[in-house]
Amino acid sequence: MDSEAPHVRTVSAAQRTGVAAIALSACLFPFYTAWAALPLALFVFLCAAASLSPPSSFFLPVISRGRTGKKTVALTFDDGPDPLTTPQLLEILEQYRMKATFFVSGQEAERHPELVNAILSRGHLIGNHSYSHSPYLMLRSYRKLFQEVAGAQDMIKQFGILPLAFRPPVGLTNPKLGPVLSRLGMVCITFSCRAYDRGNRQIRGLARKILKKVRPDDIILLHDVRPSKIGDIPHWLNEVESILSGLTKMGFSVLPLDELIGRPVMTSKKTF
Repeated sequence: MDSEAPHVRTVSAAQRTGVAAIALSACLFPFYTAWAALPLALFVFLCAAASLSPPSSFFLPVISRGRTGKKTVALTFDDGPDPLTTPQLLEILEQYRMKATFFVSGQEAERHPELVNAILSRGHLIGNHSYSHSPYLMLRSYRKLFQEVAGAQDMIKQFGILPLAFRPPVGLTNPKLGPVLSRLGMVCITFSCRAYDRGNRQIRGLARKILKKVRPDDIILLHDVRPSKIGDIPHWLNEVESILSGLTKMGFSVLPLDELIGRPVMTSKKTF
């Protein structure tokens, strides 16, 4: 694992707020003892709310939207690759001449290297989605979190690229994630438009939900893993195609994620 990457420490909004809460509590304690706990309770509430909010930069800098100022969006697909769905998705993207970013888990990349190669050969981008994609990853220790992110990096390196973007499972963050990503030279990228499809376990109305809420500079979250019922794959493909055609009809341009946010999402082997 690459533990020698530059490690730049920055002061987060959470750290500044925590110091302020402690200071205010200390000032209140001699005069209003019962009130002294209020700043600390508010800080705990803010931490809980921020951890559940994918766009929040409370714990670390988070990119959740583009910066073009134009009617553009980026497509991102999480949790794959999946041999039953990813190849068909690639065909649809090719048909619409659209590029996407696939936030893959190291575990699935290891199981299906041919799919990672297919994604790259079609000109799409790859991001890091942790090694095992545990929904409880943000409850683990700093060491475990580093192992998950760095382990996925080590696996993806074998394809001649190095992701510079990490998307946490379920979009959750915590105070330990910032130091981990800083140590690995990565940035956290979440999303601003999703259909709450529960990892393709709930695909009914997927296109309608996305197209109803999409806005300029959105980073759209979708998934390229198989639906709960294998028989629902054709329906899922229709929903995805409806999203792509709908975006076109609404006048949106679909940009690669790196163009939407104005910074690289991955680098080639020649540069690491």
